[in-house]
Amino acid sequence: MIDRVLQSTIEQNMFQGKAIVLVGPRQTGKTTLLNMIAKKQSQPVLFWNCDEPETRNFLTNTNTSELKLAIGGYKIVIIDEAQNINNIGLTLKLIIDNFKDVQILATGSSSFDLRNSLNEPLTGRKWEYQLFPISSSELIASKGLLEEKRLLESRLIYGSYPDIIMQQKNAKELLLNLAGSYLYKDILSLGDIRKPVILDELLIALALQTGSEVSYNELAKTVQVDTKTIEKYIDLLEKCYVIFRLHAYSRNLRNELKKSRKIYFYDTGIRNAILQNFAPVSLRQDIGALWKNFFIAERIKRNHYNQHHARIYFWRTVQQQEIDFIEESDGQITAFEIKWSENRKVKFPASFTSAYSIKDTFVVTPSNYLEHL
Repeated sequence: MIDRVLQSTIEQNMFQGKAIVLVGPRQTGKTTLLNMIAKKQSQPVLFWNCDEPETRNFLTNTNTSELKLAIGGYKIVIIDEAQNINNIGLTLKLIIDNFKDVQILATGSSSFDLRNSLNEPLTGRKWEYQLFPISSSELIASKGLLEEKRLLESRLIYGSYPDIIMQQKNAKELLLNLAGSYLYKDILSLGDIRKPVILDELLIALALQTGSEVSYNELAKTVQVDTKTIEKYIDLLEKCYVIFRLHAYSRNLRNELKKSRKIYFYDTGIRNAILQNFAPVSLRQDIGALWKNFFIAERIKRNHYNQHHARIYFWRTVQQQEIDFIEESDGQITAFEIKWSENRKVKFPASFTSAYSIKDTFVVTPSNYLEHL
């Protein structure tokens, strides 16, 4: 087993009168993590799997009396796949308000449906965390620094989902299966998607444009739909933890791009599976984009797990001056240039460094990337 950074954070917040909600992509180990935490508490555990119709019906139409009978003497209740329950927030509120000594642990794989039904009923009543594919820091703690450096190419090609880490020999087959079921199950069921083929074509287009500025108009022409459909699908893909967007940073300079965006994948293995391209690094034409995607996704994991709340951007001007990745926190900026080649000389544009309050600038390469994760 690989220890997850969130485990100690969640354990510290147990039995404080709040639900603990763990969201994130399918197959990242949410249920496994909560079961491990529950077992360490030496308390009886009630497990509700909301993929089961009977459980869904009960938790959708329940009341305090029925919950009292169902919970009985259990002190920990795990509600797995909570996004399947209509108005789950009201049910959790009912448990929290009426069973003060019971700890609720809930998982959900679709943020847009789960969060919409949680936020208002559970205001002030929940801790919410996001679990990603296994992070570099978690792998270093498990396998050691030198081993993780040695496996960098494997991480770039196959990503870091738990099943992939544990079964490297079957990585291609597992990823292709994961990309299909994981990408579509929540999106198709909750997003009212009537034409999966459009989603396929859009994902391929996004994978090919990783690290480049994305035009919704151009995507619409490529996929042969209108821009509103593109916007809807991209929003759903982001809320289901398939992709994330970086917007252009713009505050002072007139020549800055203001409405541009770039799109990256939370896991490079999923991105490569969409393209069905598992070629080694030495044969890839897209290694620069793949490397940027990998580092930025790892940096997002690192910030979330360390509760470092930073807004993330890229920066570019009409003159093609560019910075790959920017974090803004408390009014200060940390800027990263992310280069696969160790020999490229990098200079941060003076127009950027003189215009903003810069805390740090870093050039990230394969030789030093772990220092920033």
